[in-house]
Amino acid sequence: MTPPRARTWGRRGCTPVVRVRGRSRRRISVAALCCYKPGEKGRMIYRPRFHHPLKGARKSFAWTDYRDLAVRAHIQLGGPIVLVWDNLNTHLTAGMKRYTAEHDWLTVFQLPSYAPDLNPVEGLWSLLRRGPMANTAFTDADHLAHTLRRGLRHIQLRSTLIEGCLTGTGLSLTSPTPP
Repeated sequence: MTPPRARTWGRRGCTPVVRVRGRSRRRISVAALCCYKPGEKGRMIYRPRFHHPLKGARKSFAWTDYRDLAVRAHIQLGGPIVLVWDNLNTHLTAGMKRYTAEHDWLTVFQLPSYAPDLNPVEGLWSLLRRGPMANTAFTDADHLAHTLRRGLRHIQLRSTLIEGCLTGTGLSLTSPTPP
């Protein structure tokens, strides 16, 4: 688990070195949804996934994991869902396209290629990397998981941070009026 780098300091002429015990084959993936509704506070729904260090085991989210996250959001929010997704290959699978076509409450819009500046979730990852994850050398996977959940919970409880992620994209919830 190589720590993410952020700013640090050291004496002039001496490069600071952070020693890390070693790499682990254990992985943690996180998927998150920024949820917005006009007139209401922004919400975030996330799901961590802990991967097993077994040979041949999947090391990322499958389309079924994203489907389950969308279903959970539908249940929690109690209404139709409009997903705005980047072009991650898992989002574009035949199974996911078939699932979205079968359900009326789910609408999916694809962002253009290479447009992370239009994705509010990228703002969440930036907040997480600059906040609790910055300059941290994790001792083990449990330490990483605890820090990750604490950081996500911190963001989740502050709707202004989630709304700021949408503002940072330059997008709005209201459709423009035609001239």
